[in-house]
Amino acid sequence: MFLPATVLAAGAGRRPEELPGEPPEDGPAASADGRATVGDVDNRDVLGSWISGPRAAAEEMGADFGYRGERLGLPQEGPGSIASMGRRLAALFIDWTLCVVIAYGLLAGGDAQRANPWTTVVFLVMSVALVGTVGTTPGKRLLGLRVIGADGRRLGFGRVLLRTVLLLLVIPAVVWDRDGRGLHDKAARAVQVRTS
Repeated sequence: MFLPATVLAAGAGRRPEELPGEPPEDGPAASADGRATVGDVDNRDVLGSWISGPRAAAEEMGADFGYRGERLGLPQEGPGSIASMGRRLAALFIDWTLCVVIAYGLLAGGDAQRANPWTTVVFLVMSVALVGTVGTTPGKRLLGLRVIGADGRRLGFGRVLLRTVLLLLVIPAVVWDRDGRGLHDKAARAVQVRTS
């Protein structure tokens, strides 16, 4: 944890009750393992570990976040539940590979350098056309996934286009909420669910 030098200097070598500021009315207490606490909460437990993160610390303290998709009214498992990250990445890999093959073989005449920009165009067209009509791409279909609106209905072409453009920008797709939805899905009010 990063602390400014003034905070470190002010607290160096002092017990908690000697640190500047007003101590609580009953003063600092010691936990069962001897760590100084204020009230019933150990400060390290509140912050969480850099490995487990603040969510794990909150869950240890009794917070209930529910399962992924619960806030959207989706089932916890099986058809209609939120797709796992592994399946979604595998579907993206399959779709991208298919687009590379199409761009390389049909549009770039076998020139790998010319195929790169065409791959992006093919992916954009394929995603908008297929997700906008049937809700899935070849990779998603193979792995049993479908893209639907957060309200459970099919996405319109405008929302699919927004989602695909943000997906191609990469950064919005790697920032997730607690349901595992990327910013590209949140912006389009979409969710990827399992069909099997």
